[in-house]
Amino acid sequence: MIIGLDVGGTHTDVVLIGEGRIVRQVKVPTDPSNLLDSVWTGLERVTRDIEPEKIRRAILSTTLTTNAIAEGKLAETGMIVSAGPGIDPESFRTGRHYYCVAGSINHRGREIQPVDPGEIESVAARIHSDGIRHVGVVGKFSVRNPKHELQIREILSGSFENIVLGHRLSGNLSFPRRVATAYLNAAVYPVHKRFFEAVRDSLERKGLKIPIYVLKADGGTMSFETSLQAPGQTILSGPAASVMGALPFASETEETLVLDIGGTTTDMAILINKVPLLDPLGSVLGGYKTLIRSLRTVSIGLGGDSAVRLVDGRLTIGPDRQGPAMAYGGPAPTPTDALFVLGKGANGNADKSRAGLQPLSEQLGLPLEETANLIFDLACRNILDAAAQMVRDINSKPVYTVQELLEGHQVRPKEILVLGGPAPHFALRLASMTDCRVHVVPLWHVANAIGAALAKNTNELTLFVDTERGFAVAPEEDYYQPVKKDFDRQTAVKTAFDLLRRKCEKEGTPLGDLDMEVVEDIQFNMVRDFYTTGRNIRVKVQVKPGLIPEFRDMAETIFNYCPLPGTT
Repeated sequence: MIIGLDVGGTHTDVVLIGEGRIVRQVKVPTDPSNLLDSVWTGLERVTRDIEPEKIRRAILSTTLTTNAIAEGKLAETGMIVSAGPGIDPESFRTGRHYYCVAGSINHRGREIQPVDPGEIESVAARIHSDGIRHVGVVGKFSVRNPKHELQIREILSGSFENIVLGHRLSGNLSFPRRVATAYLNAAVYPVHKRFFEAVRDSLERKGLKIPIYVLKADGGTMSFETSLQAPGQTILSGPAASVMGALPFASETEETLVLDIGGTTTDMAILINKVPLLDPLGSVLGGYKTLIRSLRTVSIGLGGDSAVRLVDGRLTIGPDRQGPAMAYGGPAPTPTDALFVLGKGANGNADKSRAGLQPLSEQLGLPLEETANLIFDLACRNILDAAAQMVRDINSKPVYTVQELLEGHQVRPKEILVLGGPAPHFALRLASMTDCRVHVVPLWHVANAIGAALAKNTNELTLFVDTERGFAVAPEEDYYQPVKKDFDRQTAVKTAFDLLRRKCEKEGTPLGDLDMEVVEDIQFNMVRDFYTTGRNIRVKVQVKPGLIPEFRDMAETIFNYCPLPGTT
């Protein structure tokens, strides 16, 4: 059996999957001040009376790192950056503990200026004296030659708890994004490590000595141990869980809009013929443009518990959530309270909802039920407007899926899949406002946790070869080998696949999940005095994101997938 757990802004959802079915499902309130307690409560309930040896692994989707960035609750982090000639690295400053140092390597991997050990020792002493124990190190062209980053790490070793090297996080060339990526990975490391240790210890106390995996922003999973080396990979894992939870039920021939309507936010994404879109450069969060590989998703501050108020005589919803709906003891009216007034709520106090909406009704000069309908319609319209803007943004640039580039493609969704607690009510109203077919994802209230549980391990790797200079490098894996002039593109692809296979095996990926493919394959000749002197080859390979093969059929058949009454 497999545990799937999703920590949302309002609820933590947990499922236990096995024997071709959902064995148990649990929903507990999320306590933002104590996420561990929310996780532990969910795990305790979902595994109650289950023999530990029957549980094979657990997959977690967490908002911990995302919230830390969005709320500015990051650890004090030092950054040491070497750039050399060109753009001023001060433009990418991440904070006051940011140091630009001597040393540069050019785009071919040649050393232009060596590192000054004395300067690095001086900078390290200043950072350490400020009480900082987490450091990021980035060289402009470290993905071509990581020599300087490795030298700096050697000088820093023993003085800091965690040292993040830019070349280990991505093989892509983008100095500003690599600086931001290294900084965020170092800055969220302490909170992620505490979470990791607490979850591991809690499971062991229950006798569950099982592999633990974390959902990444690209919809795949990585081992909990590996996540300590790159905790930034867990950013936006919540929206990724939404996509994976909807994936089995999307059309194979049309484009699908996925809407996960929670209590705090609505997460949205597009699927093209059952394939998620990919952000080709990397995720952007809290103003940081990164190289963190992620699905293309959008989150808006509108959910069932968003605060409803009048501003200059007009109704507004969100983006803030002041607490639960008034029907559940909250302090402010919400779309959920509008549902209670309309007779669509459950397990709450409808009288409190009516009392909460009454002042708004009086200010608008409308009957209470008409006010409730107005609130609900506004929430649905705002969601559709945000989705339309997302589609326009997608269509303004080349469209990338997790498998390929669709040059000149224009996204036009024909169906909408809705999940999240209030999904059935929202889906019916959305269906009346759009020409798209609208469906509710089966087990919509825990679909994110199911998506996390069924996601398979993913990995990617970039190999760069310069036959003129005689080397091949895979920066994420610290792979650097000499090569001969006859090293060709076919050999590069084979080498990249071998390295990716070893990387996956090291991280515990089941061999049956290794559906590998080439996603980038570029070669150009180096010419001097009209003669070819060598080749530059760049190959990027990945394990295809998707669902665990053994559970793929189950996901498509176990649930009773039916359109809502009145929809097609």
